[in-house]
Amino acid sequence: MGIIVGAMALFVVLSVFSGLKVFSLSFTNDIDPDLKISSILGKSFLVSPSQEEQINKIDGIASYSKIIEERVLFVFEDKQVVTYLKGVDPTFSKVNDIKKTLYNGQWFEPDTYQVVVGYGIAQKFSMGLLDFNKQLEVLVPKPGRGAITNPAQAFNKTDVFPVGIYAISEDLDSKYVFADLGLAQELLEYKTNQISGIEIKEKKDADEAAIIEKLQTIFNNKITIKNRAQLNEALYKMLNTENIAVYLIFTLVIVVALFNLIGALIMMILDKKGNLKTLFNLGTEIKDLRKIFLLQGTLLSVFGGVIGLLLGIAIVLLQQHFQLVMITPTLAYPVVFTLENVLIVMGTIVTLGFIASLIASSRVSKKLLD
Repeated sequence: MGIIVGAMALFVVLSVFSGLKVFSLSFTNDIDPDLKISSILGKSFLVSPSQEEQINKIDGIASYSKIIEERVLFVFEDKQVVTYLKGVDPTFSKVNDIKKTLYNGQWFEPDTYQVVVGYGIAQKFSMGLLDFNKQLEVLVPKPGRGAITNPAQAFNKTDVFPVGIYAISEDLDSKYVFADLGLAQELLEYKTNQISGIEIKEKKDADEAAIIEKLQTIFNNKITIKNRAQLNEALYKMLNTENIAVYLIFTLVIVVALFNLIGALIMMILDKKGNLKTLFNLGTEIKDLRKIFLLQGTLLSVFGGVIGLLLGIAIVLLQQHFQLVMITPTLAYPVVFTLENVLIVMGTIVTLGFIASLIASSRVSKKLLD
């Protein structure tokens, strides 16, 4: 019973943390690409038509989008916010499914001064959509060197018109203001082929390593390429650390349960001492007598682990389909059934059960039988 409950609890908790990981990453997946290219030599780089042609020929790339990201100052009435202006081209919606996160309004039209802001920014500004009486002003420092002599001439500025509000998560809703790529290039005084990055969507089952190698060749190894995990390295590290910590805690619970298995096997060895002595006198070797209890303990662990897993799988599947436990009235506690968790639990139970049985069976010795 201890092994069954321990296996069931370990599987359920690992499935819950897998669900929480998927749930947490779903927010960043709405806005982060599969791969992102940036320059190692500065904030921006140039992309020639021939390089774009070569990118289009790479197997495994479904689509790509040229972008510009820059921290700028936004002013609305008497309020100011410094955040990222993200200029994107018309293919951006094919790389990121950003349009599904629109909370209100619509996506901006290409080659216009329209923008889409985050829900957090809209709240800070107390700003509505299509309010042409109140202008949202964007100010970008002019490129150049030397001391600023006239602050009024130190910025490129223009008025933009919010036409949509997106809502993803508290952090991301205050991070970006999306605008047309041409508008961002105009404010930053970039050339028409000058960008700060390229975001790429991979085809299903694409060879990521091969794609990265070809992209490095196209840009002469002057770029940095990061996948989704590398773009959110801190978040992935935190989630993985939590998962490992929970696994170790519940493994400790199983270890405590297996002490009962060791005790039970030792009691059985003492109870069957007479039978063991008879077998020993008939010529059975000590190592073969130990194998009896090693096998018994291992079988107890295997069957206990299987029954516990079946119960755990049933609980997880019931939660997935019937949403028995809720976080909020509309949000069920996230759980994910994975074969990886099944193998982890079964491997843990069998390995620890084998070690416990080995410890108990070692009590069978010639001295005991004498």
